[in-house]
Amino acid sequence: MPLKWLQLNNWSIRNKLIVHFLLISTLPALCIGILIAWATNGTIEKQVNNQTEQLIGNVNKSLDHYAANLQSITYFIAMNPEIQSFLTGGTAALAGDETQYRTSKFLEGFTTLYSEVAGIMVVNSDGEYLSNDMYARNDRNLTEESWYKEAVAAQGIFQLIGHPSGRNVITHANYKDSEIVSGVRAILEPESQKTEGVVLIDLKLRVIAETLRDVTLGKSGYLMVVDDKGESIYAPRNSVAGLLDVGKLNMTSGTFAEEVNGADLQFIYQQSSFTNWTTLGVFSVADTVQEIKDLNLYLVSFVFVVCMLGIAASYYLSHSISRPITQLASFMRKVEEGNMHIRIPGSRTDEVGLLGQSFNKMLAQINRLIGQVGLEQRQKREAELRSLQAHIQPHFLYNTLDTIQWLARKDGAQEATEMVQSLSKLFRIGLSKGQEMIALAEELEHIRSYLNIQQTRYKEKLHYRIEVDEEAIGRLLVLKVFLQPIVENAIYHGIKERRGPGMITIRASVTGSSIRFTVEDNGAGMSESRCAELQQMLAWNGKQPAETKPEGGEARSVESAVGSYGLRNVQERIQLSFGDGYGLTISSQLKVGTTVTIDHPIIRSKEEGQRYGA
Repeated sequence: MPLKWLQLNNWSIRNKLIVHFLLISTLPALCIGILIAWATNGTIEKQVNNQTEQLIGNVNKSLDHYAANLQSITYFIAMNPEIQSFLTGGTAALAGDETQYRTSKFLEGFTTLYSEVAGIMVVNSDGEYLSNDMYARNDRNLTEESWYKEAVAAQGIFQLIGHPSGRNVITHANYKDSEIVSGVRAILEPESQKTEGVVLIDLKLRVIAETLRDVTLGKSGYLMVVDDKGESIYAPRNSVAGLLDVGKLNMTSGTFAEEVNGADLQFIYQQSSFTNWTTLGVFSVADTVQEIKDLNLYLVSFVFVVCMLGIAASYYLSHSISRPITQLASFMRKVEEGNMHIRIPGSRTDEVGLLGQSFNKMLAQINRLIGQVGLEQRQKREAELRSLQAHIQPHFLYNTLDTIQWLARKDGAQEATEMVQSLSKLFRIGLSKGQEMIALAEELEHIRSYLNIQQTRYKEKLHYRIEVDEEAIGRLLVLKVFLQPIVENAIYHGIKERRGPGMITIRASVTGSSIRFTVEDNGAGMSESRCAELQQMLAWNGKQPAETKPEGGEARSVESAVGSYGLRNVQERIQLSFGDGYGLTISSQLKVGTTVTIDHPIIRSKEEGQRYGA
């Protein structure tokens, strides 16, 4: 029993629809939710890292911009004539108040133009210096300062040396060491590359702080900057500056996680190739995890709502679809029990409604066909009785003609004998022992007998010719007496209306799977309108009313208009026996003649004819 329940064909339509709708509604939602949750766990972290890297890159560009400005200032200072004179000749080379004033104003212009510059000092190789607002604390030679030696060691390359510590230089603004960052560059003599002096520039830390302070990473993340020695350049309050293992900053960029003071932190860093400073993004791993949890909660809520809606919609849709089908099945069972007058109510216009309408039409058609079959059975019995009576009369007439022929031959009436003989053959082949199909040779013998009788009547006015290879196709079976009505129509409506003698030619040839007969006469012919009217009548083949109303005239019978009941009878016999692919076509030309073409299937045996229903 459980195995039988598992077979899908044993399920009801309602259960199948419920399962189907659940599969196409809830299953995709579940799969999509799982895939999104799986994908976003890594995607969010990647996005956070990418965004942080972009922010750090932008910060590094800003810091590089400030550093590049400081470097440019050192080049401008080195190219100044008064500064060059001071480097080579000392303060004595700047004798005169005007020269000293101009030099002081020159240096002061940079601090005015660049607000981030805290001070500028130029020191020559003898320890003498020039500055706008910086001066030495005591008489100790400035060339002994660490920053001076570091600039000399860099051989003319601009260096940022971080926060100053213990140097013998102070500014008028009295900046603290933690409030400025120093940069130095040695000025070299072009030919000997000997150090002529050093330019010292202090950068206000606030410009770095303003650049980094506005950048936030998540809920609690921040940025900090350390120099190439791991010393902090800038870090916000409560940062991990001083607690970080700088040994992990062994590449120009990267990311790592570390536990600091019991907190799991994520670090992303990039080192500037210009300043050699490293900018770090620091944020809590819990912030990323919380974002993932929030997203998963939204996904679970969404999937749950979709599943609930899918289940409700599945039950509703399955019920709305299966209920009318169940009702239709119930009506069919009543019809199966014999109630042929039941009808399906309702005005649905969907597929089930159309099926119900078709079911009602089918019942009406079945009732009509049942009545028609009963009527046809009564008509068939009456036809059989009339046929029996009709066969009695031709048999009697055929036997009487045989007696007349014998008496005529006895008295020497040769012409009467031949005419009676032809008429006797005509009746004999027409009877054909009640068979509907006869050999083509017999049909041709029948038409010859008919034409012989007509020749006796019309004398020299009627001639005929039969061009058929009877040895090749004479054994093929055809409907009996189908040529005689066509030939009769050719005589009475063609040859008879012609002046002088007329000719009827009968041909037969095999084309494909058909025998094509042509009955051609050179009689009076028909006009195009009359030929089209006749062709229309043959195309109707009893499927339309027999009356038609031509333009500008009164209604009249097509049959009476063209006098072609025999043609229509042949058309109906052929198409009823073999289908609409066979039958008659007519072409005619007034005062030239008429050609009737008959397509008849090739039938070689009675069994083959029975397959056609003949």
